[in-house]
Amino acid sequence: MQAQTISELESLFDQQGNDPYFGEPVSQLEHALQCAGLAERAGADNDTVVAAFLHDIGHLLPEEAGMEFMDGYGTVDHERLGADYLRKRGFSEKVALLIENHVNAKRYLVAKYPEYDARLSDASRKTLEFQGGPMSAEELITFESHPYFNEILALRRWDEEAKETDMDLPDQAHYLARCQTHLHERLQ
Repeated sequence: MQAQTISELESLFDQQGNDPYFGEPVSQLEHALQCAGLAERAGADNDTVVAAFLHDIGHLLPEEAGMEFMDGYGTVDHERLGADYLRKRGFSEKVALLIENHVNAKRYLVAKYPEYDARLSDASRKTLEFQGGPMSAEELITFESHPYFNEILALRRWDEEAKETDMDLPDQAHYLARCQTHLHERLQ
């Protein structure tokens, strides 16, 4: 199952990784590699690096009936779709929760720190409209109590930063190997 999962992930990136990353100057794969590279440089644990690499995998999944899209900015609920996809393939709940909440982190930061909105790219600001907008006061309190709150916010920061052109990073194989290590450790 591990080998099949890694092969599926590799195939998703091979098929759609060169597609533009919705309104940004990088490809889907470049964005994933940069996000994972930033996590790695920050000394994040392997689960967090894997989540950083795969945080937008929901955008690369094949279209299914009933899927909704954000006017050229990807799939609505890509974070949930990606987390569910990875759960079914044996990834840890931590990886899934980090991915599932990286959009909530944007909603949180915009609500908590209005100046954060000014730093968002146009594309990120546009997708926020489809993602529920800023959190309510009640949602803020609930989100702040999440057991992975700090890791989720870190992933969000890396997500926002991972839009540079011509960065020197490890390749896809490096992060797929980290995914394989993660899955192997889960089965021991």
